[in-house]
Amino acid sequence: MYRHLQPDTTDACYTWWSNRGQAYAKDVGWRIDYQLANKVLAPRAASTTIHRADAYDLRWSDHAPVTVTYE
Repeated sequence: MYRHLQPDTTDACYTWWSNRGQAYAKDVGWRIDYQLANKVLAPRAASTTIHRADAYDLRWSDHAPVTVTYE
C-alpha cells in the first residue's frame, strides 16, 4: 500500500533492520511488513505511514509499524 499510495517517494521505506552491521544507522533494511486488502477495501486506502523511530535507541523493535488509513 505504501508504494501504491506514494509512487514518487524517494525514501527507502524499510520496515525491518538487521541487528548486524549498524543496518539501522546506515538505513539498510528490508520491506517485509505489509498491509493486505481485498478488491473492495484496497480502493478505499487513503494514506499510509511507516513509523520509524528517530534514533536507534528510541526503537522498541527491529520492525517499524505500518499504518494504512481507509476511507
